[in-house]
Amino acid sequence: MTTKTISRIQQEGMQALINTLGPVDAIRFIKIFDSGYGDYTNERKTWLPDDPDEYFKSIESRRIKNK
Repeated sequence: MTTKTISRIQQEGMQALINTLGPVDAIRFIKIFDSGYGDYTNERKTWLPDDPDEYFKSIESRRIKNK
């Protein structure tokens, strides 16, 4: 048994997805695992209140407003 390179595994995996799902759904499947960009841990400090109670109050006020 020979060990496959990462590149070869990627090629075979992509081909298996395309064969099973078709090209469009294969791409859609891969996009599910996209990690995105940015640093959530640091960026949340700029838009998330320090106090969790404040966060939940803002959610509740939006619920009331949208009724």
